[in-house]
Amino acid sequence: MVQSADIFVRASEGVWDKTPDGNLRRILCYTDELMMVEFAFEKGGEGWMHSHPHVQSSYVAEGLFEVTIDGRTEILKAGDSFIVQSGLRHGVKALEKGRLVDCFTPHRADFLST
Repeated sequence: MVQSADIFVRASEGVWDKTPDGNLRRILCYTDELMMVEFAFEKGGEGWMHSHPHVQSSYVAEGLFEVTIDGRTEILKAGDSFIVQSGLRHGVKALEKGRLVDCFTPHRADFLST
């Protein structure tokens, strides 16, 4: 995990943590204004419906996901992306094993306390 003045990150430096919904998460890098986080899902894994005050952009790095944002559901594959505006309820389901790379602004302080 890298913060503040460090601008380069090596994948080997990241630590995977279990999320409350049973998936894996590793913080890649962050500043006060921005955070990048990688999530790993097994087939059938879910990112529970939730909302937060952060703006989130997500990139499907691997796999196939059912993504629901504010009541709208789409199927996204590797290379696709989506944006979640502040306060909107959203969640994902992995239709196959996969990874998402999420960026949050500002950073998710709640992720740092776990």
